[in-house]
Amino acid sequence: MTKNVLLKVCIVILLSACASTSKNSASKEPENRHETITSSFDDVDTSHFVQHELIGVQNPKPLMDLPATEDGGFVLSKGFYEADFKSYCLQPGTPDPRSGDAYFRAPLTGQRKEIIQAILRNSQRKPYLDQRNVQLLLWSVVSKSNFDNLSSPVQSTARELLTSKQIYELRGGTMGVVKQVVKYSGITGANNDIARLFEIGNSSYEVYEQVAVLREPATYSRPDFKRDQWYKTQDGYYVRYFPSGYKNVKIQVYVPDNAIDSSKIAAGHYLVFDPTSMVIVPAYSNTQRLGIGAPVVDIIRQVIKIEKNLPPPPPRKMPQETPKTTKPQQ
Repeated sequence: MTKNVLLKVCIVILLSACASTSKNSASKEPENRHETITSSFDDVDTSHFVQHELIGVQNPKPLMDLPATEDGGFVLSKGFYEADFKSYCLQPGTPDPRSGDAYFRAPLTGQRKEIIQAILRNSQRKPYLDQRNVQLLLWSVVSKSNFDNLSSPVQSTARELLTSKQIYELRGGTMGVVKQVVKYSGITGANNDIARLFEIGNSSYEVYEQVAVLREPATYSRPDFKRDQWYKTQDGYYVRYFPSGYKNVKIQVYVPDNAIDSSKIAAGHYLVFDPTSMVIVPAYSNTQRLGIGAPVVDIIRQVIKIEKNLPPPPPRKMPQETPKTTKPQQ
C-alpha cells in the first residue's frame, strides 16, 4: 500500500516536471499541428457577440423541461432557460477554468473530432455512465494512447459510446503495428505524459488529473471579453456558458419570440439546441477547452422524432368542387 502511494507521488512529480518543461517549449511555437483537437478562440465568430442587454432575460426556467430529439438535443420554444451539464477537459496541461473566465462556443476541429463528437453526444444519452471513465476515455483519445492500455471500466465505457469501427481505429487500425513503433511521434507536453500514464497502467484518476488539469492561475492576453456576454446563433437564439471547474458548466439559452416560426414547426422543422455539437473555448486565456456531455440532473423528457434533411411540405391542394347537375324539366 505504502509503495503504491510513493510510486504515484513519484509519477506525479516526474510528469509535472516534464509538463512544465514541455509547456515552456511549446509556448514558443504558435500552434502544434499534431494536436488531436485544435479548436480555439480563433474559430469563434465574434460578429455574433451581443453588445446590448437582452429584454426578457430573467427568472430562467429549467432547460430540462423542454422535449428532446432522439439525439438528445433540446427542442426550443420561446423563453429563457438554463441547466447544468457535465463537462470534460479536452486540452491536458492547461489550467482549470476559474470564476470570471469568458467562454464561447466554437466548432470541434482536429484529427479525431468524429470520435470526440461521438463520445460527447452518446454520453448525453447515457447519463448513468461514470463521468471519470468518460473523461479518462477522452484523455486517451486526445493523447493518442493505445486502447488496449486502458482499464477494463474505461474500455467498457468506450464500448457503450463508440462503434466497433471507432474502437478499431483507436487500436491503430491496419497501421497498428507501425503505430506502436512511433506511438509518441508528434505528441508533446501533457498529452505525452498522459499516454505514458496509460502505458504504465496507473489506476488512480487523481494522478491523471494532476497532470491534465493545472492548479495555477490562468494567463490572459485580452481581458475585455465578459463572462456574461451572449452569443447569437445563426438560428436566432442566444446562448452563454458558465464553467465551474472543468467538470461542470451551466448553460443559459434565450429564445426570443421572433426565433420561433410556427409555420416551420407545423411542417416538422423544429428549432433544436444540441450542446454536444460544439466545444467551448476561453477568450484569449490559456485555460481548458471543454466538451459538453450529459445534463447533471437527468429526467424523463418527451422525445420528438425529427426527420433529418426534411424537405419543405408540398403546397396544399384545394378540393375541387363537383359540378352541379340540373334536373331536366318535366
